[in-house]
Amino acid sequence: MPGDFSPNVERFNSLAERYNAARPSPPPAVVDLLCTYAGADPVGCVVDIGCGTGLSTRIWGDRARSVVGVEPNAEMRAKAEAASRDLRGVAYRDGSSGDTGLPDGVADVVTCSQSLHWMEPGPTFAEADRLLRPGGVFAAIDCDWPPVVDWRVEQAYEAMRRKAAELEAGHPGIRARRWPKDRHLANLRECGRFAFVREVLLHGVESGGADRVVNIALSQGGVAALLRLGVDEETLGLARLRRVAHEVLGGRSAPFVFCYRVRVGVKAPAARDAT
Repeated sequence: MPGDFSPNVERFNSLAERYNAARPSPPPAVVDLLCTYAGADPVGCVVDIGCGTGLSTRIWGDRARSVVGVEPNAEMRAKAEAASRDLRGVAYRDGSSGDTGLPDGVADVVTCSQSLHWMEPGPTFAEADRLLRPGGVFAAIDCDWPPVVDWRVEQAYEAMRRKAAELEAGHPGIRARRWPKDRHLANLRECGRFAFVREVLLHGVESGGADRVVNIALSQGGVAALLRLGVDEETLGLARLRRVAHEVLGGRSAPFVFCYRVRVGVKAPAARDAT
Protein backbone atom coordinates (compact mmCIF):
# COMPACT_ATOMS: atom_id res chain seq x y z
CA MET A 1 0.00 0.00 0.00
CA PRO A 2 1.32 3.51 -0.75
CA GLY A 3 2.64 5.08 2.41
CA ASP A 4 2.47 1.82 4.39
CA PHE A 5 5.91 1.25 5.85
CA SER A 6 4.85 -1.28 8.48
CA PRO A 7 6.50 -4.19 6.59
CA ASN A 8 9.81 -2.31 6.73
CA VAL A 9 9.45 -1.86 10.48
CA GLU A 10 8.24 -5.41 11.14
CA ARG A 11 11.08 -6.84 9.05
CA PHE A 12 13.40 -6.37 12.03
CA ASN A 13 11.15 -7.96 14.66
CA SER A 14 13.04 -10.47 16.84
CA LEU A 15 16.41 -9.32 15.47
CA ALA A 16 17.43 -6.78 18.12
CA GLU A 17 19.71 -9.02 20.18
CA ARG A 18 21.55 -10.53 17.21
CA TYR A 19 21.70 -7.19 15.39
CA ASN A 20 23.25 -5.39 18.34
CA ALA A 21 25.84 -8.13 18.94
CA ALA A 22 26.87 -8.79 15.34
CA ARG A 23 26.64 -5.48 13.49
CA PRO A 24 29.54 -2.99 13.61
CA SER A 25 29.43 0.49 15.08
CA PRO A 26 30.41 3.27 12.66
CA PRO A 27 34.06 4.14 13.36
CA PRO A 28 35.30 7.34 15.04
CA ALA A 29 36.36 8.61 11.60
CA VAL A 30 32.65 9.09 10.79
CA VAL A 31 32.20 11.36 13.80
CA ASP A 32 35.40 13.24 12.91
CA LEU A 33 34.13 13.81 9.37
CA LEU A 34 30.71 15.09 10.40
CA CYS A 35 32.11 17.37 13.11
CA THR A 36 34.44 18.83 10.48
CA TYR A 37 31.58 19.57 8.10
CA ALA A 38 29.37 20.89 10.91
CA GLY A 39 32.16 23.21 12.02
CA ALA A 40 31.89 22.22 15.67
CA ASP A 41 33.43 19.66 18.01
CA PRO A 42 31.51 18.81 20.05
CA VAL A 43 28.35 19.50 18.11
CA GLY A 44 25.17 20.55 19.87
CA CYS A 45 22.53 17.97 18.92
CA VAL A 46 22.59 14.88 16.71
CA VAL A 47 19.40 13.21 15.47
CA ASP A 48 19.96 9.60 14.37
CA ILE A 49 16.97 8.49 12.27
CA GLY A 50 16.31 4.76 11.95
CA CYS A 51 18.81 4.20 14.75
CA GLY A 52 17.98 0.52 15.33
CA THR A 53 19.66 -0.68 18.51
CA GLY A 54 21.62 2.55 18.89
CA LEU A 55 24.96 1.40 17.45
CA SER A 56 25.12 4.62 15.43
CA THR A 57 23.71 6.74 18.27
CA ARG A 58 26.13 5.75 21.01
CA ILE A 59 29.22 6.56 18.92
CA TRP A 60 28.75 10.27 19.61
CA GLY A 61 29.76 9.92 23.27
CA ASP A 62 31.36 13.21 24.31
CA ARG A 63 31.33 14.56 20.73
CA ALA A 64 27.73 15.82 21.02
CA ARG A 65 25.92 17.56 23.85
CA SER A 66 22.78 15.56 23.13
CA VAL A 67 21.81 12.72 20.82
CA VAL A 68 18.30 11.58 19.91
CA GLY A 69 17.77 8.20 18.28
CA VAL A 70 14.53 7.87 16.31
CA GLU A 71 13.36 4.29 15.78
CA PRO A 72 9.87 2.96 14.92
CA ASN A 73 10.56 -0.68 15.81
CA ALA A 74 9.75 -1.09 19.51
CA GLU A 75 12.05 -4.09 20.04
CA MET A 76 15.03 -2.36 18.47
CA ARG A 77 14.31 0.83 20.41
CA ALA A 78 14.07 -1.07 23.71
CA LYS A 79 17.47 -2.65 23.06
CA ALA A 80 18.92 0.78 22.27
CA GLU A 81 17.54 2.20 25.52
CA ALA A 82 18.92 -0.69 27.56
CA ALA A 83 22.37 -0.40 25.95
CA SER A 84 22.46 3.38 26.55
CA ARG A 85 21.19 3.37 30.12
CA ASP A 86 24.43 4.76 31.57
CA LEU A 87 25.05 7.38 28.88
CA ARG A 88 24.29 11.03 29.54
CA GLY A 89 22.57 13.11 26.88
CA VAL A 90 21.31 10.10 24.86
CA ALA A 91 17.57 9.61 24.38
CA TYR A 92 15.34 7.57 22.08
CA ARG A 93 11.88 8.13 20.69
CA ASP A 94 9.35 6.51 18.41
CA GLY A 95 9.03 8.20 15.03
CA SER A 96 9.47 7.88 11.30
CA SER A 97 11.92 9.40 8.85
CA GLY A 98 9.23 11.77 7.60
CA ASP A 99 7.87 12.66 11.04
CA THR A 100 10.29 12.59 13.95
CA GLY A 101 8.16 14.85 16.13
CA LEU A 102 11.21 16.99 16.99
CA PRO A 103 11.35 20.82 16.80
CA ASP A 104 12.53 22.81 13.80
CA GLY A 105 16.24 23.61 13.63
CA VAL A 106 17.11 21.45 16.62
CA ALA A 107 20.03 19.55 15.06
CA ASP A 108 23.60 20.24 14.01
CA VAL A 109 23.81 16.74 12.48
CA VAL A 110 21.16 14.33 11.20
CA THR A 111 22.21 10.79 10.35
CA CYS A 112 20.65 7.73 8.75
CA SER A 113 23.00 4.83 9.43
CA GLN A 114 22.26 1.62 7.53
CA SER A 115 18.70 2.85 7.20
CA LEU A 116 18.12 5.32 4.35
CA HIS A 117 17.34 2.51 1.87
CA TRP A 118 14.23 1.75 3.96
CA MET A 119 13.01 5.37 3.75
CA GLU A 120 11.25 7.33 1.03
CA PRO A 121 13.86 9.92 -0.01
CA GLY A 122 11.66 13.00 -0.52
CA PRO A 123 9.94 13.10 2.90
CA THR A 124 13.14 11.99 4.63
CA PHE A 125 15.22 14.82 3.14
CA ALA A 126 12.43 17.30 3.87
CA GLU A 127 12.41 16.24 7.53
CA ALA A 128 16.22 16.40 7.74
CA ASP A 129 16.13 19.89 6.23
CA ARG A 130 13.51 20.95 8.80
CA LEU A 131 15.52 19.54 11.70
CA LEU A 132 18.89 21.03 10.70
CA ARG A 133 20.05 24.48 11.67
CA PRO A 134 21.64 26.54 8.86
CA GLY A 135 25.00 24.98 8.02
CA GLY A 136 23.96 21.67 9.58
CA VAL A 137 24.95 18.31 8.12
CA PHE A 138 22.96 15.32 6.91
CA ALA A 139 24.71 11.97 6.43
CA ALA A 140 23.61 8.63 5.07
CA ILE A 141 26.07 6.08 6.44
CA ASP A 142 26.23 2.65 4.80
CA CYS A 143 28.51 -0.30 5.41
CA ASP A 144 29.47 -2.61 2.54
CA TRP A 145 28.65 -6.27 3.17
CA PRO A 146 30.47 -8.48 3.89
CA PRO A 147 33.44 -7.16 5.87
CA VAL A 148 36.93 -7.88 4.57
CA VAL A 149 37.98 -11.02 6.43
CA ASP A 150 39.00 -13.80 3.98
CA TRP A 151 38.23 -14.11 0.28
CA ARG A 152 36.69 -17.57 0.64
CA VAL A 153 34.34 -16.40 3.38
CA GLU A 154 33.48 -13.27 1.40
CA GLN A 155 32.80 -15.33 -1.74
CA ALA A 156 30.37 -17.57 0.17
CA TYR A 157 28.69 -14.51 1.71
CA GLU A 158 28.27 -12.84 -1.69
CA ALA A 159 26.73 -16.04 -3.13
CA MET A 160 24.27 -16.10 -0.23
CA ARG A 161 23.38 -12.44 -0.74
CA ARG A 162 22.69 -12.96 -4.44
CA LYS A 163 20.49 -15.96 -3.70
CA ALA A 164 18.63 -14.10 -0.95
CA ALA A 165 17.96 -11.17 -3.29
CA GLU A 166 16.69 -13.53 -6.00
CA LEU A 167 14.39 -15.39 -3.61
CA GLU A 168 13.13 -12.22 -1.97
CA ALA A 169 12.28 -10.56 -5.29
CA GLY A 170 10.01 -13.44 -6.24
CA HIS A 171 8.42 -14.22 -2.87
CA PRO A 172 4.80 -13.06 -2.49
CA GLY A 173 5.10 -12.96 1.30
CA ILE A 174 7.66 -10.14 1.32
CA ARG A 175 6.19 -6.64 1.06
CA ALA A 176 8.99 -4.43 2.35
CA ARG A 177 9.80 -1.35 0.29
CA ARG A 178 13.37 -0.19 -0.32
CA TRP A 179 15.32 2.34 -2.33
CA PRO A 180 18.70 1.51 -3.97
CA LYS A 181 21.73 2.51 -1.95
CA ASP A 182 23.60 3.41 -5.11
CA ARG A 183 21.04 6.18 -5.67
CA HIS A 184 21.60 7.89 -2.31
CA LEU A 185 24.16 10.38 -3.59
CA ALA A 186 22.14 11.30 -6.67
CA ASN A 187 18.97 11.61 -4.61
CA LEU A 188 20.74 13.97 -2.21
CA ARG A 189 21.92 16.13 -5.10
CA GLU A 190 18.58 16.12 -6.89
CA CYS A 191 16.44 17.01 -3.87
CA GLY A 192 17.77 20.59 -3.93
CA ARG A 193 17.91 20.96 -0.15
CA PHE A 194 21.67 20.92 0.36
CA ALA A 195 24.30 23.47 -0.65
CA PHE A 196 27.08 20.87 -0.81
CA VAL A 197 26.92 17.12 -1.42
CA ARG A 198 29.66 14.51 -1.66
CA GLU A 199 30.52 10.91 -0.86
CA VAL A 200 33.38 10.01 1.48
CA LEU A 201 34.84 6.51 1.87
CA LEU A 202 36.03 5.41 5.31
CA HIS A 203 36.73 2.18 7.13
CA GLY A 204 36.65 0.74 10.60
CA VAL A 205 38.31 -2.37 12.04
CA GLU A 206 36.70 -4.68 14.55
CA SER A 207 37.25 -8.38 15.21
CA GLY A 208 35.24 -11.57 15.06
CA GLY A 209 35.13 -15.20 14.17
CA ALA A 210 33.01 -17.60 12.16
CA ASP A 211 29.95 -17.13 14.35
CA ARG A 212 30.03 -13.37 13.85
CA VAL A 213 30.11 -13.81 10.07
CA VAL A 214 27.02 -16.00 10.26
CA ASN A 215 25.25 -13.69 12.69
CA ILE A 216 25.88 -10.68 10.46
CA ALA A 217 24.16 -12.64 7.70
CA LEU A 218 21.29 -13.59 10.02
CA SER A 219 20.90 -9.93 11.03
CA GLN A 220 20.11 -8.99 7.42
CA GLY A 221 16.39 -8.26 7.18
CA GLY A 222 15.93 -10.17 3.92
CA VAL A 223 17.66 -13.30 5.19
CA ALA A 224 15.63 -13.25 8.41
CA ALA A 225 12.39 -12.71 6.48
CA LEU A 226 13.06 -15.62 4.13
CA LEU A 227 13.89 -17.95 7.00
CA ARG A 228 10.67 -16.94 8.79
CA LEU A 229 8.75 -17.76 5.61
CA GLY A 230 10.19 -21.28 5.54
CA VAL A 231 13.14 -21.02 3.13
CA ASP A 232 15.79 -23.42 4.42
CA GLU A 233 19.41 -22.50 5.07
CA GLU A 234 20.74 -24.80 2.37
CA THR A 235 18.58 -23.23 -0.35
CA LEU A 236 19.51 -19.77 0.87
CA GLY A 237 23.24 -20.51 0.82
CA LEU A 238 23.48 -19.78 4.53
CA ALA A 239 24.45 -23.37 5.36
CA ARG A 240 27.38 -23.15 2.93
CA LEU A 241 28.45 -19.81 4.39
CA ARG A 242 28.40 -21.36 7.86
CA ARG A 243 30.55 -24.30 6.69
CA VAL A 244 33.08 -22.12 4.86
CA ALA A 245 33.37 -19.63 7.74
CA HIS A 246 34.07 -22.40 10.24
CA GLU A 247 36.47 -24.21 7.90
CA VAL A 248 38.49 -21.07 7.21
CA LEU A 249 38.38 -19.31 10.57
CA GLY A 250 37.98 -22.30 12.88
CA GLY A 251 37.80 -21.04 16.43
CA ARG A 252 40.09 -18.04 15.92
CA SER A 253 39.28 -14.35 15.95
CA ALA A 254 40.32 -12.29 12.93
CA PRO A 255 40.28 -8.60 11.98
CA PHE A 256 37.06 -7.54 10.25
CA VAL A 257 37.53 -4.48 8.03
CA PHE A 258 34.19 -2.71 7.49
CA CYS A 259 34.10 -0.33 4.53
CA TYR A 260 31.76 2.67 4.80
CA ARG A 261 30.20 5.01 2.25
CA VAL A 262 29.16 8.28 3.82
CA ARG A 263 26.92 10.45 1.64
CA VAL A 264 27.01 13.95 3.08
CA GLY A 265 24.72 16.91 2.47
CA VAL A 266 25.47 20.31 4.05
CA LYS A 267 22.57 22.71 4.47
CA ALA A 268 23.23 26.29 3.30
CA PRO A 269 24.50 28.51 6.14
CA ALA A 270 22.64 31.62 7.19
CA ALA A 271 23.30 34.51 4.79
CA ARG A 272 25.55 36.36 7.28
CA ASP A 273 27.72 33.22 7.66
CA ALA A 274 28.06 32.43 3.95
CA THR A 275 31.44 33.01 2.36
